[in-house]
Amino acid sequence: MLMRHPHPELQFAYKLPYGAVVTDRGVQFVVFSRSATAMRVLLYDRVEDREPAEVIDFDRDTDRWGDVWSVFVPGVGPGQLYHFQANGPFDPESGHWFDGNARLIDPYAKALAGCFQKSTDGIIRPPKCVVVDDYFDWEGDRHIRRPLSETIIYETHVRGFTKSNTSRTKNSGTYLGLIEKIPYLKDLGITAVELMPVHEFPILDIHGNQPERPNYWGYDPMAFFAPHRGYACSNAPGAQVNEFKQMVKALHRAGIEVILDVVFNHTCEGNEHGPVLSFKGLENQVYYILNSGGSHYSNYSGCGNTFNGNHPICRELIFHCLRHWVHNYHIDGFRFDLASILSRDRYGNLTPNPPLVEVIAEDPMLADTKIIAEAWDAAGAYQVGSFGDLRWAEWNGRYRDDARRFWRGDGDMLGPLATRLAGSSDLYEHAGRAPYCSINFITSHDGFTLNDLVSFKEKHNEANGEGNRDGDNHNCSDNYGVEGPTRRKPIERLRLRQIKNMMATLLLSQGVPMIVMGDEVRRTQKGNNNAYCQDNEISWFNWTLVKRNQELLNFVRGLIAVRKTIPTLRRTRFLTGRAFDARGVPDVNWFSHFGLPYNWEQPSAGLICWLPSPALSDDPEGVGRDLLLLFNGTPDSMTFVLPEQIRGLRWSTLINTSVEGEGDIYPDFDGPAAPANRRVELVYRSLQAFVAERPN
Repeated sequence: MLMRHPHPELQFAYKLPYGAVVTDRGVQFVVFSRSATAMRVLLYDRVEDREPAEVIDFDRDTDRWGDVWSVFVPGVGPGQLYHFQANGPFDPESGHWFDGNARLIDPYAKALAGCFQKSTDGIIRPPKCVVVDDYFDWEGDRHIRRPLSETIIYETHVRGFTKSNTSRTKNSGTYLGLIEKIPYLKDLGITAVELMPVHEFPILDIHGNQPERPNYWGYDPMAFFAPHRGYACSNAPGAQVNEFKQMVKALHRAGIEVILDVVFNHTCEGNEHGPVLSFKGLENQVYYILNSGGSHYSNYSGCGNTFNGNHPICRELIFHCLRHWVHNYHIDGFRFDLASILSRDRYGNLTPNPPLVEVIAEDPMLADTKIIAEAWDAAGAYQVGSFGDLRWAEWNGRYRDDARRFWRGDGDMLGPLATRLAGSSDLYEHAGRAPYCSINFITSHDGFTLNDLVSFKEKHNEANGEGNRDGDNHNCSDNYGVEGPTRRKPIERLRLRQIKNMMATLLLSQGVPMIVMGDEVRRTQKGNNNAYCQDNEISWFNWTLVKRNQELLNFVRGLIAVRKTIPTLRRTRFLTGRAFDARGVPDVNWFSHFGLPYNWEQPSAGLICWLPSPALSDDPEGVGRDLLLLFNGTPDSMTFVLPEQIRGLRWSTLINTSVEGEGDIYPDFDGPAAPANRRVELVYRSLQAFVAERPN
């Protein structure tokens, strides 16, 4: 009889081929450099030490294998602080930036400690690298593996979510502080948090001072493999690793997945005028896209440089980094910032089949993860609808713009609205992709909050100190009569209705909805649509809004519950208007506000969408639910006639955005019956929805 031996508790540890590799006898330090003539590892005893306690020279003959430098240091282990230091050619005109005095961050560092220091002779010393032991007691935690079609994303900022005094958290502004707010997230009903950058970025500037405009958002990477030390409670070197894992484990226990916003398009080293902190001092010609013979940096990111992602060395680093976050931190997915840069070759040209994009999609060890592209960059590339293959989802910028323009009242927007409601088949169907490849959003961290979208016609970024020149001017927003906050009740009622209209549109659309932190309670940035440097109350979640805007919070919570309950809103195939069920009814039906089949060549003022439940519903209650959605985006109230085709079913009110307070949504499907005469009065700029239950 075959004997089975018990396995140790499952660990997802993925050993990196570079960096500081821990063994039971010491640490192997491994780093790539093709052009270095000498390499050293500097060991420190304390974070505040300006000089190393020991310097270990790599032997060029015995410690170099090809372009890989590797030395074993016995007697050291987790917690050890270190830098690399490399000699080599200093020839900026040709792209070489070696500086034998520079202290360098390990590109594979798993944690950093401290901030920038400046020596008496002016040499910049970046934060120190920390040797890390990957072990953590996950207590059996595994990836949740929720289908993307079932996902509801909440984009949030770790620090901003709980930093305000109003959060009443013990560990405000930290990974552990976010754990304290998990009950709120679970009650809201979201299924995944998308965390703005948590990999290491500078806290202070290179001179060790508080910068005039801090990079609050975190889009300024310094160490791709390391969780940000500024979001940890403890100052102990490497403590952020353990605290981050605690946060992930706690979110998973609540059934919430963790998606990371990753920035592989540039680093904080800037252009030829920037400091030498890591990549520049190890192999600048490999890590960055250069031009003018190597003397200048191509800037497709808008941040001074462009990481050379499709160079084999950089591609390998990104590949290892993703595996590291998935298997050592149990991360469930990634949103790739300015992902079109990942489609550029080492000369900056967009390529039709970029190797890196394919590697990410095809890697078997990443197969359980969600991969989402921000399918554009700062140099004009716009690949929404054409990024990657079937595995890739995309932030759908066209959904954002069309939904905003429809509810603002722009002309000729019913057709675009219908296309976005149905999952954006114009963008994804031609390539065989599914509706869930569209990440639908109306707001994101970059731009107005939903409250500000209906309160400001123009951006107000004066607090950023750039003369209000920064930020997007194309906001598709309106203030409905007064710029900014107002006590005029008619305007306030309309603003709240517009917020409900857009939230309802988002959560009733095919595809994957993404909500931004605080939009469910009218968080405001006072008209700032580019709050990247506002590490203050402008950006932080004000938790007094939860009570103040309970009506909207209940409405959004109800919308999420409705979406989860009705499978018709989460289809994995596109609606065609041709696929008939057992009753001979198309899977989607469009009508004018007169109740007649919609004539797209002669648009009407209002739109009705009938979504029949499939004949074989996978509703856990065994009940099929048909939906009827009525849209009035005009400035005039209108009478809608319910179509003759829907007779035979008992329709009840599900949503009415024109109602204030109780009665705006019935998530338990117990709303009042639809008018017997089939005539529904919709006030200007409002949405109504009806539901009919049909036992299978």
